[in-house]
Amino acid sequence: MTAVIRSLLSLASVATVHRTSSYAYFSRSTPYCSAKIVDEVTKAQTAKPTEDTIFGKIARKEIKIDLLHEDDQCVAFHDISKQAPTHFLVIPKEPIPQLSSCTSSHEKLLGHLLVVATQVAKKQGLADDGYRLVINNGRNACQSVYHLHIHVLGGRQLKWPPG
Repeated sequence: MTAVIRSLLSLASVATVHRTSSYAYFSRSTPYCSAKIVDEVTKAQTAKPTEDTIFGKIARKEIKIDLLHEDDQCVAFHDISKQAPTHFLVIPKEPIPQLSSCTSSHEKLLGHLLVVATQVAKKQGLADDGYRLVINNGRNACQSVYHLHIHVLGGRQLKWPPG
């Protein structure tokens, strides 16, 4: 265990450590936190779509976190690596590696994910001033976790163009 992880454990008084790929996730009954081991670009360049993912473990409830939303098709929760004052993820429970893996059979599920993103954004107070949805698809888009997920970012003026 690296010194960074040990330091975060002692600071956060965290009960459980979950290590997947190049992330270490810490969980307890309150929202979880993580220690970022390598930057997202490097991680995206080495990530493999065949690995089990942290999001799969969250969807299967193998890792307990505070959920913003859960239904039979998806879950939503705060991102551990916030890029805006409000940053949460919406993930399907079905382990779809990335958007480009979707077929017409996923049409209803994809629509549902967008509706849930909108509902949770409203509950998080983002409806009036706006928010951005981001789906990273593949290595060059910095997809580092190969489980389809929608980032919802808001709470500040976002820049354009992104990236």
